[in-house]
Amino acid sequence: MEIKKTYSPQEIEDRWYSFWESAGYFAPQGEGEPFTVLIPPPNVTGILHMGHVLNNTLQDVVVRYQRMQGRPTLWLPGVDHAGIATQNMVEKDLAKEGKSRHEIGREALLERIWAWKHEKGDIIIDQLKLLGASCDWSRQRFTMDRMLSRAVKEVFVSLYEDGLIYKGKYIINWCPRCVTALANDEVEHADEKGKLWQVRYPYASGGGYVTVATTRPETMLGDVAVAVNPSDKRYQQLIGQELLLPLTNRRIPVIADDYVDKDFGTGCVKVTPAHDPNDFEIGRRHDLKQILIMDEHGRMNQEAGAEFAGLDRFAAREKVLKMLAEQDLLGKIEDHEHAVGHCYRCDTVIEPYLSDQWFVKMKPLAEEAIRVVEDGRVKFQPERWTKVYMHWMNNIRDWCISRQIWWGHRIPAYYCEECTHMMVAKMRPEFCTKCGSTDLRQDEDVLDTWFSSWLWPFSTMGWPDETEDLQRFLPTNVLITAPEIIYLWVARMIMSTLHFKNMIPFDTVLLHGTVRDDLGRKMSKSLGNSPDPINIIQKVGADALRFSMIFNTPKGADLAYSDAMLETGRNFANKIWNAYRFIMMNMESIPELPQPEELELELADRWIISRLNEVSRQASEHYENLRLNDAAQCIFQFLWDEYCSWYIELAKDRLKEDAPQKTKLTAKYILLDVMQAGMRLLHPIMPFISEEIWQSIKALFPMPEQALIIAKFPQTDDALIDPAIDDEMRLMQESITAIRNLRNQLNLPPSTQISIVVRTATNQQNRLFEDYAQYLMRLAKVIKIESGEEVSKPKPAVSAVVRNLEIFLPLAGLIDPEVEKARLSKQLAKLEKELSIISRKLSNKNFLEHAKPEIVEKEQQKYTEVNTKVELTRAQIEDL
Repeated sequence: MEIKKTYSPQEIEDRWYSFWESAGYFAPQGEGEPFTVLIPPPNVTGILHMGHVLNNTLQDVVVRYQRMQGRPTLWLPGVDHAGIATQNMVEKDLAKEGKSRHEIGREALLERIWAWKHEKGDIIIDQLKLLGASCDWSRQRFTMDRMLSRAVKEVFVSLYEDGLIYKGKYIINWCPRCVTALANDEVEHADEKGKLWQVRYPYASGGGYVTVATTRPETMLGDVAVAVNPSDKRYQQLIGQELLLPLTNRRIPVIADDYVDKDFGTGCVKVTPAHDPNDFEIGRRHDLKQILIMDEHGRMNQEAGAEFAGLDRFAAREKVLKMLAEQDLLGKIEDHEHAVGHCYRCDTVIEPYLSDQWFVKMKPLAEEAIRVVEDGRVKFQPERWTKVYMHWMNNIRDWCISRQIWWGHRIPAYYCEECTHMMVAKMRPEFCTKCGSTDLRQDEDVLDTWFSSWLWPFSTMGWPDETEDLQRFLPTNVLITAPEIIYLWVARMIMSTLHFKNMIPFDTVLLHGTVRDDLGRKMSKSLGNSPDPINIIQKVGADALRFSMIFNTPKGADLAYSDAMLETGRNFANKIWNAYRFIMMNMESIPELPQPEELELELADRWIISRLNEVSRQASEHYENLRLNDAAQCIFQFLWDEYCSWYIELAKDRLKEDAPQKTKLTAKYILLDVMQAGMRLLHPIMPFISEEIWQSIKALFPMPEQALIIAKFPQTDDALIDPAIDDEMRLMQESITAIRNLRNQLNLPPSTQISIVVRTATNQQNRLFEDYAQYLMRLAKVIKIESGEEVSKPKPAVSAVVRNLEIFLPLAGLIDPEVEKARLSKQLAKLEKELSIISRKLSNKNFLEHAKPEIVEKEQQKYTEVNTKVELTRAQIEDL
């Protein structure tokens, strides 16, 4: 059989993915209890990044494992239309042509976006396929598909009719760059160093002023009052009096409100209801006027005054401060660090803005969503996220769902141009239900992208129709996603599915960590610290990338990525490939395959079978409990250390031409059987190389399944797990390791032939060394072994203790004892000097009190290491 010397993932990965997809293996197979996973839909604008790699590899590992358990498995894929991000991208292309969306109009812009989507919208899907994602692509969804759009309208109208959707004038988060409202969860806050300006508001009656502190002086042009706490004795005589608003000389009242913290600042608060959410609430309580002084682009309007109209808000700030200073109305200026909100899409500073918007009342929807987590029907893993979820749900605020853009689900509200009557309907009304006019206009706004995403568990399966998929696959099983969308998406899906389907959307939520660079920073385009996963796949293969990510990511923990980390997966793939190549090249000379009952098993065979069954049990438990890195590590340890480094090495002599036929046949059978079972264990994490090797073995070792992707996961046979056999084999391994260490201590090359003497403690140990002396001969390069309970220690010799037995390596004819003793004595003197220096440092009180704890700990570790070397060297000299 011609097998390439080096593993080339590029040659096999595309071939096996095409094979799986064309054979229909990604679709649910057979009957029984299904296992369903919903993909967190990537944005249609998306390009695969390392966060996607971690998220989708975790999902694929779980899906592939469950598929091998024989369950009908559905991983339902799809893409999000990503309203703001997609429109921004197309508008940037427009700008290059010197055009704007307003110039070409709504329909022309939407045509351009759809064309862009058809041309480039599947890029991330194609990239997920390169990663090995085994989604059922025949069910791929897009949040603007006709089926999902129908569900969106159904939900909007239903919630509106139930009084859970309403339209109102509220202070919302506004992005002047994207020209749209943002939900609270779409605003990213960052601590920034700013200023706190104190401004003097003169009494209207003259003779003094009150001082108000603000971080946004430009908004004072929209002030309608100054508020004080009613219990603040300093200002009680001012309540009801009037002040002159600086720069405008407009009269504004002093009001009393419990919101004001009398101990913060001067105890006086400017009230700007149209530009601050807290002021908005104060204004509602006191029936104050709402003066909007900016337009939707963050520029000052006529309400701000002729001197400021048309200025950008930050330019207006500078002009306000300059004029206040000129009029001696600017007081103390302090440095002030505070949290500033930014748009999650373009990073523009958010402006609190008074606007007509649509909202969902969330509290009624949250009640049942809280209960299903409290009673354990929905579980978060790691469990610590439960508190985060509960805190947000118990303090939930209404959700602003309208966006002032054109790409998205247009709000199904219609206005009569004759009588202004509003109608909400799934289909466009033919006439006004109030006056009969046919002159109707649809609401210009679209719904927040998350409004379609929160319906993902059931809209993707055909709701509102009661489809076969809904009956079979909902509730789904596990949702694997990032914690930053626990509010934006996870919580909302729980609420919507409970409300519209009266069931949970999934029973388990696995929240994985963040991919960071080796400095601990989150990977991002702006930092330039995020590698291109496609380049990595082209370089080392998808399997190596997947394994490296899983192996190094404990459940729920962040991943510290570095290119060096990829060596784990690449080296493992090469190790497996080399083992496979050795086995297959040695099978040609052994044409037969024995029946299991014909095998003549020896210690190493029984041990590797026992370990295979134990590892199968452990790996299955880890996969089931979503401890995927533990699964990766136990499979790695078994295949690399136990199978490749020990069993294959011991089997090599048994495959030689002069070996007895039954010995050869037994070794062939066990080598092939354990390798094919190992590929079953590994398949969920490294699907491509495992399928390649398994299919090749299948030609020599018949198996009933057509492909590894649908083959059964190894089942544990407890009768084959033998602790006594494991212990005997471990004793042989420890003895071989001890002999190798003695060789290293004496600098003996592998070509140097040695004899050993083993003083055993029991008859059973003696028989073991007699029966399997060839193991030591093969792996420790020993030509002669003498063992027994009464054997004498040869002189001169070096020795090692393994458990309760002693191993002696006679030195006669190998080295000159006196020369070796002199070399070791010189080495000992050097070590003792080093130990003395460390000891003095650790006994120095000044060092212990002033050095950093980690430095002290490092010195203590160094002391332990050097002291161990000293004791070992003394023992070697004594042996000589």
